[in-house]
Amino acid sequence: MNTDPLSWLDERAAERVDAGLHRDLRPRAALSASIDLASNDYLGLSRHPEVVAGAADSLRRWGTGSTGSRLVTGTTAEHAELEVELAEFVGARSGLVFASGYAANLGAVTALSGRGSLVVSDAGSHASLVDACRLSRARVEIAPHRDVEAVDRILAARTEERALVLTDSVFSADGDLAPLAELHRVTRANGALLLVDEAHGIGVRGTGGRGLVHEVGLAGEPDLIITATLSKAFAAQGGAVLGDERVRAHLIDTARTFIFDTGLAPAAVGAARAALRVLRAHPDMAGRVLARAAEIARIADVGQPDSAVVSVVLGAAAVADAAARECRARGLEVGCFRPPSVPEGTSRLRLTARADLTPAELDTIADVLGDVLAKARGVDAVPA
Repeated sequence: MNTDPLSWLDERAAERVDAGLHRDLRPRAALSASIDLASNDYLGLSRHPEVVAGAADSLRRWGTGSTGSRLVTGTTAEHAELEVELAEFVGARSGLVFASGYAANLGAVTALSGRGSLVVSDAGSHASLVDACRLSRARVEIAPHRDVEAVDRILAARTEERALVLTDSVFSADGDLAPLAELHRVTRANGALLLVDEAHGIGVRGTGGRGLVHEVGLAGEPDLIITATLSKAFAAQGGAVLGDERVRAHLIDTARTFIFDTGLAPAAVGAARAALRVLRAHPDMAGRVLARAAEIARIADVGQPDSAVVSVVLGAAAVADAAARECRARGLEVGCFRPPSVPEGTSRLRLTARADLTPAELDTIADVLGDVLAKARGVDAVPA
């Protein structure tokens, strides 16, 4: 008998190394000369003076922590104000702030489904929605990616009275868009709810960055629920569920990730509110993100992106990992998506645009990516 109960971890670790799936934590310095194409700081607001000041002001007034769950002592006046401001921005009727976007998805899906209901999720949905499906205790059906007809068939054939359809608005790995208008049409026709994760949509799509739901004219629909994160375009931390007032009331009473989690820290609330003010004052920022993404896609020789995400598929995990390491060695931070984040054989560099990328930085990006991608693709480097 093996006397080391953790020996199997060594075997799994060796397997991941051989498959190019080992992951390292790489603590970054406060200041770096590297160009960032890896973070989700789409609007470049994480060091914006007004956003930093917003966090610092909340920190001074409320202290370092929220001191408890939202239902005990963890709700401040600023939490309530942020909820109103977020809802108004995206055109929803109400909002509820969670400690993370992940917690918002888990809380919303599990509270709005349960035994005797059906959950239909897009095959490309974010891991937080996947985990929410697993915890929902509902019957779960996975629809092929962006396949509205499949969703319609699944809903029409159900025996359950209640059904919930889940999708990202902008899918995080490929950066493609969900067919929201068509999805809403079939969910409404079948008496179902549609939940849209706008994590990568708000700040990038829609008028002034109000998101894809707003862009396609679905803002405020009572049978559509938005989930969002404050850690991307809003350069803070936390999540939110935005929708009908009845949904908000139900989540306060039943969403376990709301009831039992400590409330979002005041500094994050203050930073998010300040970021929202900056975006309102500069609504052209969303367009600048898309323009920078288009330029990065041209440099990388991939298709025109619909979002801040530029996906450069390289195939094998080891190839993508080597390309990412070479980029980092040359001062360019890039994302590297490998299984289980993406399907086998589709490992990639995930490049994310920022509104504040400068022409000089784009020139450097062109030099580095031109060499690295040529090597990864097995062709001679050519000028970008």
